[in-house]
Amino acid sequence: MTLTFGTIHYHQIDREKCSGRKAHKGILSKNPGFTVSMVKPYHQTEEETFPSRNKIHTPKDIVEVEDSTDQVKKIIKARKIRLNEKNSRGYLVRLKDQKVDKDEWLPDGDLNLRRFRASRGD
Repeated sequence: MTLTFGTIHYHQIDREKCSGRKAHKGILSKNPGFTVSMVKPYHQTEEETFPSRNKIHTPKDIVEVEDSTDQVKKIIKARKIRLNEKNSRGYLVRLKDQKVDKDEWLPDGDLNLRRFRASRGD
């Protein structure tokens, strides 16, 4: 039986008339806030269907290592770089107790670079 109210149609489903995959429990009566288009079969969720919902993510331990060999001796060159899809600045630096061929590029937010710039007043 279909009931019409304006442009919204409401259906009344009888349990004896439906069988198989289209069967629903109970009788749906006319309800102005509940249309038959909102009715969907119920599926029980399983661990295999959504395996990531059952995992517990634990953060890794943060370990700070103070090493005197990682101290910046001088900034050689600066340039614009793209890091993690953001524009940033990169600096070619020479580290203390390192040879010229061991120069490396560090991003602007590197902790050792910040310490060096703070000590010089930059």
